[in-house]
Amino acid sequence: MDAATAHAWAALGGRPDLAGHVAFVGTPGLGSALPVRGLARATVGVCSLAAAELGRLRNGGGLPAVRVDEGAVAVAFTSERHLRVDGRPIPLFAPLSGFWPAADGWVRTHANYPHHRARLLAALGIPDSGRDDDVLARRLAGVLAELPALDVQERACAAGGLAVAVAPPHPSDEPLIETQALDNTGARPLRPSTLPADGVRVLDLTRVLAGPVATRTLGLLGADVLRVDAPWLREDDGTHIDTGFGKRSTRLALEDPADRATFEELLRAADVLVLGYRPGALDRYGLDDDTLRERRPDLVVARLSAWGWHGPCADRRGFDSLVQAGTGIAVVEQGDDGRPGTLPAQALDHGTGYLLAAALLRALTERSRTGAARHVRLSLAGTAGWLLGGGIGSVAGDAAPAEEPDRWLVDSDSPYGRLRHARSPVAVAGVPTSWDRSPSRWGTDAPRWATS
Repeated sequence: MDAATAHAWAALGGRPDLAGHVAFVGTPGLGSALPVRGLARATVGVCSLAAAELGRLRNGGGLPAVRVDEGAVAVAFTSERHLRVDGRPIPLFAPLSGFWPAADGWVRTHANYPHHRARLLAALGIPDSGRDDDVLARRLAGVLAELPALDVQERACAAGGLAVAVAPPHPSDEPLIETQALDNTGARPLRPSTLPADGVRVLDLTRVLAGPVATRTLGLLGADVLRVDAPWLREDDGTHIDTGFGKRSTRLALEDPADRATFEELLRAADVLVLGYRPGALDRYGLDDDTLRERRPDLVVARLSAWGWHGPCADRRGFDSLVQAGTGIAVVEQGDDGRPGTLPAQALDHGTGYLLAAALLRALTERSRTGAARHVRLSLAGTAGWLLGGGIGSVAGDAAPAEEPDRWLVDSDSPYGRLRHARSPVAVAGVPTSWDRSPSRWGTDAPRWATS
């Protein structure tokens, strides 16, 4: 039995004897100073096992085989790098995103989205007057070199921007998964189906990347997934394409009475609600835990955050790259020249995404068995703490190179053009490894459920 898989399965509340049902095959990848390979295969393993468990509950019989190929895992964890749209790769990081020397250390910035870019520049007093990115990058480097790293971090935070001081390694105290079982509202058995999540309605209020990875996985498993975005909060095309498989995408302004009424109709019919915004950001719309428990005690609710739920940074914005910097992963992975480094994949995002999907599948299993819904919470910081804290252990061949990715890539048509993209690494006998629905144009689907 793989120790990391057993640990994650226990955190999900699964029966201990089932953890040994996961088999790993294939050529490993994701070599790193930290046990990223172990994290990646364990998170995909428990997600696959949770899907198999729900499938068995729906159909009876034995537990479907779970055989996770580590080559598929390595490619899926770097899916954004393999994506091609009409033969072209997608941009990954903008010129103002990255590591920069500060007066007393290093800072990591994230400026991929225009509003984050504007806030970062404003926080540092850099006018954005139509200059090209190379000019702005030189100006940014000059300003950052004169400021202490923590000063940059706090200035950016106060302005709603994104910059984090690179810190020494310090595992977070955040749990890997938090679960709260609600009162029994009556068993909700699901009809038999070849797909574990068939007919489950998932309302997806998440953005880059962990939440969309989770809901993309639920879409693969048969769920009716509808992603809802605010009309003014534009999504990056490449990110949307990479994580938009198996779901539909709509836009609603919750401040608008008509859109709010539409959203309330969707919520009333949902089985699962997934929230990926900062803690408290959506409470004014009645999406806080207490209100949801009172209104929909049978609703499975998942919350995702960057920095966790208990510390001083819990309400801050964050992305995988920033959590790597702030928890010390960047120091562990630094190069011989002392420059901070990164993991071989956005493993906090992808790993947390598969854990989140697993937690939702297990919640559906328990609701079907007992009638008790669950609220679950995960964070990138919790996953980082698991990676740094020694709970994963090492796996033989951690530094082995991955095989050629072509066998794990597939072609499909979409409104954006011809796509070449990664298959899903989730591996349950009888479940497909690619989606029957390509990404639709962001925000263009009708705000209604596809299933009756």
